[in-house]
Amino acid sequence: MRKILLLILALFLGNLTGKSFAVADARELVDLPQMMQQHMLANMRDHLAAINEILAYLRSGETDKAAETAEFRLGMSSLPVHGASHMAKFMPEKMRLTGTAMHKAASRFALTAQEGDLLAAYNAVSDITAACVACHEQFRIQ
Repeated sequence: MRKILLLILALFLGNLTGKSFAVADARELVDLPQMMQQHMLANMRDHLAAINEILAYLRSGETDKAAETAEFRLGMSSLPVHGASHMAKFMPEKMRLTGTAMHKAASRFALTAQEGDLLAAYNAVSDITAACVACHEQFRIQ
C-alpha cells in the first residue's frame, strides 16, 4: 500500500513540476497472441468477480453457494471453461504452476466452505488470493 501511495505522490508531483517519473516494471513479460491476451484478461476479471461473489456469500453465511462459486468459477472444475489447456502452452512454467496453485486453493476452499465453518472459510480465501498476488507480482502481459 505504501508503494502505491508513493507512486501516486510521484506522479502527482511530476505533473506539478512538468517532470515525469517513469517506474520500471521488472515483472516478466508474457507475450501472448492478442486473442489469447484478451481471453486471459477476461478470465482474470471473472476470477476477481468470483472472489467478490464468494465474499458476499460468506458475509451472508451462504457457505454452500460460496463453495459452488469457488469450485465452478475458480477451482479445478473451472479449467475447461477457462480454456486452461490451450492457454497453458503460452505461459512460463512458473506462471502455470502459480495458476494451478490458485485453482487448487479454490477447490480446497470449496471443501472447507461446505463444512460450514465461516472462519475457516474466510481463512481459506487468502490461499486463493495469495496465488493471484504472486502471479501478478511476477508476470505481466501487454
